[in-house]
Amino acid sequence: MRNMLHLFYAWWGAVKYGHPSDELLVIGVTGTSGKSTTVYFLCQLLEAAGYTVGALSTIEFYVAGKSKLNDRKMTMLGKMEIQRYLREMLDAGCDVAIIETTSEGAVQHRHRFINYDTIVLTNLYPEHIESHGSFEKYKAAKLGIFEFVAKSRRKILDGKKIKKTAIVNKEVKERGEFLRYPFDERHQFGAKSNVEAKDIVADNAGLRFRIYEREFHASLYGRHNVTNILAVVAVARSLGISWDAIQEAVSRFRGAPGRIEFIKEAEQHGFQVIVDYAFEPVALGALYDVVALIQPKRVIHVCGSTGGGRDKARRKLIGKIAGEKADIVMVTNEDPYDEDPMAIIHDVSAGAQEAGKKLGENLFEILDRKEAIAKAISLAEAGDLVLVTGKGSEQGIMIAGGKMVEWDDRVAVLACLLSQQK
Repeated sequence: MRNMLHLFYAWWGAVKYGHPSDELLVIGVTGTSGKSTTVYFLCQLLEAAGYTVGALSTIEFYVAGKSKLNDRKMTMLGKMEIQRYLREMLDAGCDVAIIETTSEGAVQHRHRFINYDTIVLTNLYPEHIESHGSFEKYKAAKLGIFEFVAKSRRKILDGKKIKKTAIVNKEVKERGEFLRYPFDERHQFGAKSNVEAKDIVADNAGLRFRIYEREFHASLYGRHNVTNILAVVAVARSLGISWDAIQEAVSRFRGAPGRIEFIKEAEQHGFQVIVDYAFEPVALGALYDVVALIQPKRVIHVCGSTGGGRDKARRKLIGKIAGEKADIVMVTNEDPYDEDPMAIIHDVSAGAQEAGKKLGENLFEILDRKEAIAKAISLAEAGDLVLVTGKGSEQGIMIAGGKMVEWDDRVAVLACLLSQQK
């Protein structure tokens, strides 16, 4: 019944705001991870190519050059707000709207009555299983998005019929299921595809790789970002953007807020601090690949996990990764929702203890997130690296009763650094 209410709002929002997606080129980005970063990079590339762009993602609400950090703890907004933003984009002169499109949002019909033209699948692996019930149901929600786009009404923009296009990571073993729908065009990126990166180098200078015989460079940390860039390149080529323009745009890519974000103010203290969104094991593993490039003297990791029925199985795995990779681990509150935050902390801590960490020595359970960050920074010495993971640029902590407490890990880190300086 509740999902039917979401469907009503999706319909009424489209009616109220005059079906704005019919007058925009709409690109959806879905997948298990990398969605927000892909949206962020795609926005930069399309702007460099001359488009006026709007984008809605976990990171920000962006309209024609004006950005507002997502302060809603919700990727796909409800109650007509997506349609409101699409209308705002159209009124601001946008040509393109990029929408991070989640499986949970699709289950609640939040993608309905949005006339998408292109849909991108970044990757697919088990995650959000408790909210969906099984991996098959999770995959089915993603497939439903692709079917919806493929069967949506074709539109004409500037006298040109717009094709329905699917762009899929070729390394997804279920890719054939996503490409079976009646799209006008189908493109793949990744290994053994038309958009494949070769001779990848990921080091302190950033990323270097080749597509065909063209050399690409991006001043970004993290080999995993090559996949995000390839997805963006595949979209750009589907739109007819030249290789020269793509190459130039990639060389200028900026990292997304809260994604491997270095807090530069820490450098004057002789150590480094990274704030990163990584909240699940695969992303955390990718982050530690970056840590290996930095080669810090010690790693002090502040981490936690989410409540509200979100994949309890990941909690111990997060603790185990931190316990194996970091020298000191602070397990703290993240987004407990209606669960007991200390119970979540104990679950994560158990994983770290299995990896050999000892409570009170190199493992600490600290309920207050600011206190955990402060302790981590107080222990940091010259050459160390403090990792603060799980929230990135999120603007709040979700607690019981559906309430949100204002929060920003980056602001908390800066406050702790300033306090230490005094």
